[in-house]
Amino acid sequence: MSAEQRPAVLHLTGGTRELAETIAAAIGGTAEAIGARSGGAPIAERLRECFVAGQPIVAIMASGALIRILAPLIADKMAEPPVIAVAEDGSSVVPLIGGHHGANDLARTIAVATGGFAAVTTAGDVKFGVALDAPPQGYRLENPEAAKALMAMLLDGATARLDGRAPWLEAARVPVAEDGAVRLTVSVARRRPEPQELLYRPATLVLGIGAERGAPAEEAIALAEAVLEEAGVSPLALAAVASLDVKADEAAVHAVASHFGVPARFFSAARLEEEAPRLENPSDVVFAEVGCHGVAEGAALAAVGPGGALRLAKRKSRRVTAALGEAPGPVDPETIGRARGCLFVVGIGPGQPAWRSPEVSRMIGQASDLVGYSLYLDLLGPLSEGKACHDFDLGREEARVRHAMELAGEGRRVALVCSGDAGIYAMATLVFELLDKGDVSDAARRIEVVNSPGISALQGAAARAGAPLGHDFCTISLSDLLTPWEDIQRRVKAAGQGDFVIAFYNPVSKKRRTQLAFARDELLRHRPADTPVILATNLGRDGETVRIVPLADLDVDEVDMLTVVIVGSSNSRVVTTGDGRSWAYTPRGYARKAGTGIAKDA
Repeated sequence: MSAEQRPAVLHLTGGTRELAETIAAAIGGTAEAIGARSGGAPIAERLRECFVAGQPIVAIMASGALIRILAPLIADKMAEPPVIAVAEDGSSVVPLIGGHHGANDLARTIAVATGGFAAVTTAGDVKFGVALDAPPQGYRLENPEAAKALMAMLLDGATARLDGRAPWLEAARVPVAEDGAVRLTVSVARRRPEPQELLYRPATLVLGIGAERGAPAEEAIALAEAVLEEAGVSPLALAAVASLDVKADEAAVHAVASHFGVPARFFSAARLEEEAPRLENPSDVVFAEVGCHGVAEGAALAAVGPGGALRLAKRKSRRVTAALGEAPGPVDPETIGRARGCLFVVGIGPGQPAWRSPEVSRMIGQASDLVGYSLYLDLLGPLSEGKACHDFDLGREEARVRHAMELAGEGRRVALVCSGDAGIYAMATLVFELLDKGDVSDAARRIEVVNSPGISALQGAAARAGAPLGHDFCTISLSDLLTPWEDIQRRVKAAGQGDFVIAFYNPVSKKRRTQLAFARDELLRHRPADTPVILATNLGRDGETVRIVPLADLDVDEVDMLTVVIVGSSNSRVVTTGDGRSWAYTPRGYARKAGTGIAKDA
């Protein structure tokens, strides 16, 4: 199993730890304790996190409790990961969700390891040993809407006729006869299914694409469609789109792959040149430009391997070329060429799972490599299991980002992990700066970059303290490590004159104690002495403290590098609720709007 698919084997007590480790070893998963009794993450929170991230779940717990926890998230059986409940003694293994997406097979493997019974309940699996409506990887069903009725016929005693070769069908316990009422066909031929036929498409075809830089996506898609039509094959038999590695960031190539719902894979010029003897249309001009005698044909042949051949030689439009290769059996895209590298730039908030977005958790789950400061990687806990972790000390930010980009340039899926939000005083800026300067390898420049937001320190502090950011605000870093102190002074003065609420990042350090005092004294020139100041430390982590003090009483010695300081504007106020708690807020002016029902002096 690939890194992003490693099942999470979750157990709730110390007594089931050994069983969890046995199961994890059998299925290539990771054993993890959850719940208060085992000192792990909250049960429901961790289960939902895994489910949203698409990670297979094996939970040693009651199936009813597991169903109730995940029920609000269940919506699309075609996209949901396998979920399996295992009895505490290993005697029962129950696939609850994703039976046709690996859960049934996982349950059988687990049952062998535990000596238990796999309670597989899907009718087709029980009687035939296969799910006819959900074929294995490498095959697609053309007409899934017909599966239910035809499977019912087979379950009622009808026989099937097999046309074409597929080992998984031949090994099934489906009753077969030459005049079977149900036809099970395996074919790449472009045609519609006949009545009482299930038509399976083996993914044996690979479309090789060559494109000029900036070629229109519409042109590439039109040529690809024309090639498949001329070859007389179904698009569902396409396993991948392939091209030269310098085209890894070519939009037209990815548009074709997206159009057919298949991955794009890329080969070096040296690898494509190995296919020169098999090319039908070798070109010295192409060789002079990119180092191989053919991109479209070469990529198609490299992808289908030595046992494959060209089904259709190169066809050309104005700025795009395409050729179709065919392999003797289904092609696994993960085993050919390499993918375009992907860099997920993610913010994990303060680090606790509850403040980490599902999108970020999903991206981290999909990553093969994690890059970040060691503290941030440690905060991920079980999410980092099975990943290659690359940690860098503070002060090595450029080396950290460059390493993440170069790893992605090798075709990996890399998560650059930041605290808070990656775009606020964090590493996202440096990613784009390196791209802008061209100060990375050509491969790293061709990666896909995906940003995902996180909860920033200023958001966390504001929420814990009330609503101080209810009107115009700004953020200023008081660190002069990267910004001249004169610039920082100018910004503080301007923000004070503009009466902005101000969130100060990096307010002090061991060696730097005067900047916050300057900011306090400067702001006292523009706003009242009792202006509320929020001091928020260790937000979302153990030892969290949030205090509200008057601006005049702000003591620099009570602030450290883990503290976010938010200074209110001249309009910011403090209100105390019935429970004695004080809250800071900045009115936006709703009281001045007619018809709000809010008193103007509220």
